[in-house]
Amino acid sequence: MTSWTNWSGKCTARPDTLRFIRSVDDLQHTVADATRNGRRVRVAGSGHSHFPLVPTDDVIVDLSGLTGVVDVDPEALVATVWGGTTVFALGRPLHDLGVALANQGDIDRQAIAGAVGTGTHGTGRNLRNLSAAVVGMSLVSASGEVVKCSPTEHPELFEAARLHLGAFGPLVQLELSVEHAYRLAEHGWRATYDELRPGIDRYVGESRHFEFFWYPSRDLAIAKAVDTTDRPAEYPLADEGSRVGWSYEVLPNHRPVRHTEMEFAVPVERSLDCLDEIRSLLRSDFGDLTWPVEYRTVAADDVWLSQAFGRDIATISVHQGIDHDDEPLFRACEQIFRRYDGRPHWGKAHYYSGAELAAVHPQWDSWWQRRNEFDPNGTFLNDVLAGWRD
Repeated sequence: MTSWTNWSGKCTARPDTLRFIRSVDDLQHTVADATRNGRRVRVAGSGHSHFPLVPTDDVIVDLSGLTGVVDVDPEALVATVWGGTTVFALGRPLHDLGVALANQGDIDRQAIAGAVGTGTHGTGRNLRNLSAAVVGMSLVSASGEVVKCSPTEHPELFEAARLHLGAFGPLVQLELSVEHAYRLAEHGWRATYDELRPGIDRYVGESRHFEFFWYPSRDLAIAKAVDTTDRPAEYPLADEGSRVGWSYEVLPNHRPVRHTEMEFAVPVERSLDCLDEIRSLLRSDFGDLTWPVEYRTVAADDVWLSQAFGRDIATISVHQGIDHDDEPLFRACEQIFRRYDGRPHWGKAHYYSGAELAAVHPQWDSWWQRRNEFDPNGTFLNDVLAGWRD
């Protein structure tokens, strides 16, 4: 028996098979063999999820051998990529073909299939998450068949699988809506929370991207606004907060210190009230917390299990180091997020039951119906997902 661990080291598994996939043929036969033998299959990307979506006792497949850009249609602005490709490994190849992702997160270490499968996002009031950029995909079914879906080919499967949680099988290729390559200029500054708070809505409205990290122990916010620019890229790239470069150079940051994270999305119009409550909680009960709270905004979409389904949102993230017990902090914060109709990020810590998730996701039952039709025997579930279904 081998072992698997996620990036933070907090999620672990001891599957009886951990298989590194280097071809679609091998993946098809691996999945079909597992199905015949009544074994479950979960897919590991970069392991950057803080929630136990991957762990299983049966089969974990690693798709890091299926990487790269397959094709770019410059007229339709659609890029076809392998599912195991990390977000950071897409930047330069897409740029060389004249295009770029419309948005991406602060961290770019995730495999694109996993980032899509958990609704991962960047920041920007008018920019949607990565799942909403998917316009087609190819999945391996439990029988080992490659199934393609899009708005016109198996459209009901497509609607559910855009945010798939790994529960529709390995996602081997994706077709992503992209933009012409663009440059960004970043402006960063520091302020106390009280100094920043009155201008947050204005900063969000005036910037393509605006976000900030607030540090409870110092009551200090580090904010940045990022906008498109015609200025040439400036090399070597400056430190975070003052960069000018191509989008894939400016949007991500290096975050090597291991941590765990909770993130909830709340309606943007109520988000600052929610943030005020989180701030009060942390200052009164967790005054020694050295890790920051992050605030971002994301545009509404129509992806069934998206945090932003049907509503513009702000996401509020709470962090803790891996050398601390994060549960008291996260449970206390979650009680506040629940009061604000919060939806948890699928790749980050939360304590919602299946019934509680159903209450905040209007398409929950439809998603499960499509999932169960595609994989009736539950080959692509693990104990957590099966518990939500049951």
